[in-house]
Amino acid sequence: MVPCPTCAEDNPERARFCSGCGNPLPTAGSGARKTVTIMFVDIARSTDIGEKIDSEPLQQVMWRFFTTVREVIYNHGGSVEKFIGDAVFAVFGIPVLHEDDALRAVRSALDIRAAMEALNADLQEKWGLRLRVRIGINTGEVTVAGGGVTGDAVNVAARLESAAPPDEILIGDTTHRFIRHSVTVTPLGPLVVQGKRDPLRVHRLT
Repeated sequence: MVPCPTCAEDNPERARFCSGCGNPLPTAGSGARKTVTIMFVDIARSTDIGEKIDSEPLQQVMWRFFTTVREVIYNHGGSVEKFIGDAVFAVFGIPVLHEDDALRAVRSALDIRAAMEALNADLQEKWGLRLRVRIGINTGEVTVAGGGVTGDAVNVAARLESAAPPDEILIGDTTHRFIRHSVTVTPLGPLVVQGKRDPLRVHRLT
């Protein structure tokens, strides 16, 4: 069994993601270490959407969402690591590392938020609903092995996404240090998250 470093849940040896909290699990083997920028994009209050429309149109809505987000990420040189439920787990720096991966991720997040406006106009007309997304971005060292990306930077990005209000983008302090001359942010109070001893310094992208 493989214990989750975040919630301590035991998982099968071949599992890549924790069955308890959904975070990536350590991969066997040393792997390669890289400093990358991680982004999670999730639909806020997605269960409410499932109560408004049937399963078939819901599948169409989710396909439109995933396609929209994926295209924006690819346009900025990022890659989609995984679709987890209603969330998109993306990496900037794999397979190609850029000096400005942190900035690429932030620009991607802003473009995703803008693209959602166009998508929502269509969804509103067809099904009378709108999707509100929340985004978390964090930069740090990860291990790349067995086709997966793991590390504390991934866990922190997921926590930032979970803490973000609808339609907001939260970035970690390391990401902010890389891009501080290119963006405007609002510092938030220390964020206490599961699996971290010390509170996180967080910034809201404005």
